[in-house]
Amino acid sequence: MPDSNSRPPALIALAVILFLEAALVTGLAGWLLVELLTVTPESFATAIAIFILTLLGAIWVIVTAAGILRKRGWARASTVTIQILQIAVAVGCFQGLVARPDLGWALLIPALVAGVLALTPSVVRATVRNTEQHD
Repeated sequence: MPDSNSRPPALIALAVILFLEAALVTGLAGWLLVELLTVTPESFATAIAIFILTLLGAIWVIVTAAGILRKRGWARASTVTIQILQIAVAVGCFQGLVARPDLGWALLIPALVAGVLALTPSVVRATVRNTEQHD
């Protein structure tokens, strides 16, 4: 029987992707804060709202990545939700007057990989509580 504290390789890979995503969103929040403090925005209220939403997003991804490492079932659902939202943003990057396919691919590929990893049997098994062991 495998060690109950062991983490399957797919779970480790998923955590790495999530922590990289968290680093990028945190960096974006930092950049937005610098912009907020150094450049006069057209709408100060909108600039603050975007910064706060980005900061909350960074916190969400960090907490989810930590939850994956702790093998929490809720973190798997949170991961899938984050990846679906990231796919939506990626699709938006391929469209419009200011389309950025490079950013679209950079968002789409890790989101698809993380989404698949979150649903692999080894990750599901690692993050599902066995009620017999916890009684």
